[in-house]
Amino acid sequence: MLSGIVLLFIIAPLLQVFLSLHFTDYAKIISDNELHQSLITTLLIGFITTLFFSLGAIPLAYLLARKQFRLKRLIVSIIDIPIVIPHTAVGIALLTVFSPKGIFPLNIIDSSLGIGLAMAFVSIPFLIQSAREGFLTVPEKLEKASLSLGMNHRQTFFKIAIPLAWHHIVSGFIMMFARGISEFGAVIIIAYRPTTSSVLLFERFNSFGLLAAQPVAATIIIISLCIFVVLRLLASKN
Repeated sequence: MLSGIVLLFIIAPLLQVFLSLHFTDYAKIISDNELHQSLITTLLIGFITTLFFSLGAIPLAYLLARKQFRLKRLIVSIIDIPIVIPHTAVGIALLTVFSPKGIFPLNIIDSSLGIGLAMAFVSIPFLIQSAREGFLTVPEKLEKASLSLGMNHRQTFFKIAIPLAWHHIVSGFIMMFARGISEFGAVIIIAYRPTTSSVLLFERFNSFGLLAAQPVAATIIIISLCIFVVLRLLASKN
């Protein structure tokens, strides 16, 4: 019974969004070019961001899984900090660092780069921690055997460690991508334009109310569920 209550709590709001829509709402979704553009912007920036940051996140996860060094626990804890920080504060922090007078003199306001940085900051812990768990499941003796047979560390990493930890890496990639495209708080602080789907949803609700926001919410939910299911199926096959 308690399990059913939890499931109902998750399913009921999602289901009600669709039940509250009328046929004319679906027609509006099909002809809503602003919604279509926001979805394309969100998915494209989210995927490129996840792919780019995975180039550094996966080696970092391997380092944390295999090496022992001072302050390792502190670094692992720091990696998880973006999950607990209020995301509007994340946006302010990124603007402080990435600004003409900041450490990195870049103008990220109202730019795709700013949106990507916001998405990456709040979502990268999911990839690092998932990949780290995957590398921890790979027996070190297999890597030592590889080295003893003539492979170097780079070859061992790509031919032994990554293939054996692949499920965890893909799962982390999916979670990072999914979390990134759903980000709102940090994104709206940095970049109101180009408009992401979450910002468009807020804009419609703030300007026109609940009825105007429901079609956008339904579309975002459908797209998110489809992407999540497809990527999960691909991960299970690998």
